Amino acid sequence: MKKGLLLIVIYLAFISLGLPDSLLGPAWPKMYIDLNVPLHFAGIISMIVAGGTVVSSLFSAKIIERFGVAYVTLFSVLLTALALLGFSYSQHFIYLCLLAIPLGLGAGCVDAALNNYVALHYKAKHMNWLHCFWGVGAALGPIIMAHYLANGESWTAGYRTVGWIQISLVLILLLSIPFWVRTSSGSEEEGSTAEKQSFLTLLKVPGLKQALIVFFCYCSIEATFGLWGASYLVFSRGFAPEKAAGLVSVYYVGITFGRFVSGFMTEKLTNRQLVYVGQGIIILGLLTLLLPFETTLLPAFFMVGLGCAPIFPSLLHETPQNFGEKQSQSIMGIQMACAYIGITLMPLLFGKLASEIGHASLLWFIGALLLIKIYMNYSLNKAVSARKV
Repeated sequence: MKKGLLLIVIYLAFISLGLPDSLLGPAWPKMYIDLNVPLHFAGIISMIVAGGTVVSSLFSAKIIERFGVAYVTLFSVLLTALALLGFSYSQHFIYLCLLAIPLGLGAGCVDAALNNYVALHYKAKHMNWLHCFWGVGAALGPIIMAHYLANGESWTAGYRTVGWIQISLVLILLLSIPFWVRTSSGSEEEGSTAEKQSFLTLLKVPGLKQALIVFFCYCSIEATFGLWGASYLVFSRGFAPEKAAGLVSVYYVGITFGRFVSGFMTEKLTNRQLVYVGQGIIILGLLTLLLPFETTLLPAFFMVGLGCAPIFPSLLHETPQNFGEKQSQSIMGIQMACAYIGITLMPLLFGKLASEIGHASLLWFIGALLLIKIYMNYSLNKAVSARKV
C-alpha cells in the first residue's frame, strides 16, 4: 500500500519535470520577436537549462545521500516553479538566461534520484509509466501555450499558468514529506553504503562508454525535435505558429501514449527489444515527414514521439542489470549528465546549422544522430553480454 502511494507521488513529480521541458519550442516563434533576438537564441536558453541539469546530475549522488530523496524532490520542483513564474514576468533575454539556471538545477538531482529508485525497486512497466507521466506534463505544456497563442495572448501567460501548476505540485510533495521519510529511509541507507568510485574508474566498466554515447544521442534527438519541430513547420512548411505548436503537442502525446503502452509490452518484450522497436518507429516517422503532404505531418509527428517512447525508460531500467546495483546510483547520475549534455549542445548546434542552411535540415540531423545511437546501442549490448559470460 505504502509502496503504491509513494509511486503516485513519484508520478506527480515526473509530471512537474515534463511541464517546462516542452514550453520553449512552441513559444519561441513568438518569443524571439518580442525579445528582439536572433531565431537561434532558443538554443542558448536550452543550453543553460541543460547545463544546470548536467551539474546537478553529476553531484546528485552526494546531494541525495545528504538530504534524502524526499527533500531533494521537493526543493527541485519548487526551484523550477519559481523559475517559470520568473519567465512569465521577463521581457528581456538576459533575464530568461538567468532564470534558466535554477530551472536546470531543479531538474537534475530529482531526475537521477527518482530514475534510480524506480530502476531498483519497481518493475520495468513502472519505469515506462513513470516516463509516461513525464510525457503527460510535456504534452500539456504545448497545449497550454498553443491555447494562449491562438487566443492572441502573450507567451508569458503560458509560462505563468505552468508555473502555478508547478506550485500546486509543490504543495502535494510538501504534504507527502512524512510519508517519504518513513518509506524511503531504508533505501536511502542502502544508497549510503553503495560503492563509491571515481569517474575515471567508472569509465573502465565494460559498456559504460557506449551507454553514455547512447544516452547523449537519444536525448539529443528528443530535445532537438521537441525544440525545433515548431520552427521546422513554420519556416519550412509554412505553418502558423499556433498550428505548429499544436502539432508539436502531438509529438509529446506520441511519447506519452507510447510509454503507457510500453508498460504493458514489458510483460512480453525485454528492455532491449523495446529499444529496437522504438528505433524502427522513429525511422518510419522521419521517412513520413519527408513526404510533401500536409495530411501526413500529424501521423509523422505522432510516430516520432511513439518511437521515442520506450527507449529512454528501457535504457534506464537496464542500468542496474548492465552495471550492478551497487554502482547504479553513481552511473545513473553520469548517464543523466551525458543525456543533458546532449540536450545542452545539440539543439544549439542545430539552431546555428538551421540559420545557415535552413530548418528543413532537421530531419537529416535527427537521422544522423539516430544512426549513431543504433550502432552504439548494439555495441553496448555486445559489451555487457561479453562481461556477463
